[in-house]
Amino acid sequence: MSIVCRNLKHLRKQKGWTQQEFADKLNIKRSLLGAYEEERAEPRTEVLEQVSDMFRVSIDDLLRRDLSSSKESFLERRRQQKLYDNNRQSIVFVPVKAAAGYLAGYNDDEFIEELNTFTLPMLGAGDFRAFEIAGDSMLPTPSGSVIVCHKVDKWDDIRNNEAHIVVTSREGIVYKRVLKSNRAKNKVTLVSDNPQYEPYPVTMEDVLEIWQADAVIQKFGNQSRLSVNHLADMVNSLQEQVSMLKKKIKN
Repeated sequence: MSIVCRNLKHLRKQKGWTQQEFADKLNIKRSLLGAYEEERAEPRTEVLEQVSDMFRVSIDDLLRRDLSSSKESFLERRRQQKLYDNNRQSIVFVPVKAAAGYLAGYNDDEFIEELNTFTLPMLGAGDFRAFEIAGDSMLPTPSGSVIVCHKVDKWDDIRNNEAHIVVTSREGIVYKRVLKSNRAKNKVTLVSDNPQYEPYPVTMEDVLEIWQADAVIQKFGNQSRLSVNHLADMVNSLQEQVSMLKKKIKN
């Protein structure tokens, strides 16, 4: 079998795709993919370009390098290279357009591997992730901002009334302040910085992940400009909401 044919089959199996699934992604017939894998036909240039983009491997490697020969998988080598590049922690970036897929693939190493990464010099070791947010519920943090977070694994590690990315099965990915009650560890209350949005409870059964915000990245000039009076109204409204929530928690 030629190297390129072996590589196509190897990469497909790495993903756990059937020939039909892989063929659909390449917009070709399953029989043609079968011909490629069985070395009865040579993959066209446009197919190689698609595979190159899909797996982020050069066409030269597809044609000349046996990706299945190493004891360590090709995807695993890429993962390790990204994690330790420049001795900095790679931060996986989840854009808004990937939010729906993230709900299904947040715990899938291969899905996470396909997302882009970047590094920040001021972050130390840890499990970091960055989420692009949409909407105005957390003004003055504007829509389109990127929230860099670290993973929170335990209830006791949730810092009360601080901003978090909360991934839930019903609400999706939201950026809110988290209020918790020591009496009821089966739910939390999510609060927006924009007082126009009402707080709402979420049961921990619906929570898939919680990430505490460490930094906010936004474009220069995209900052929300709020008047002093507007800011004062927001503070007063937030204080009223917190007071009401405290009363509910006590009751």
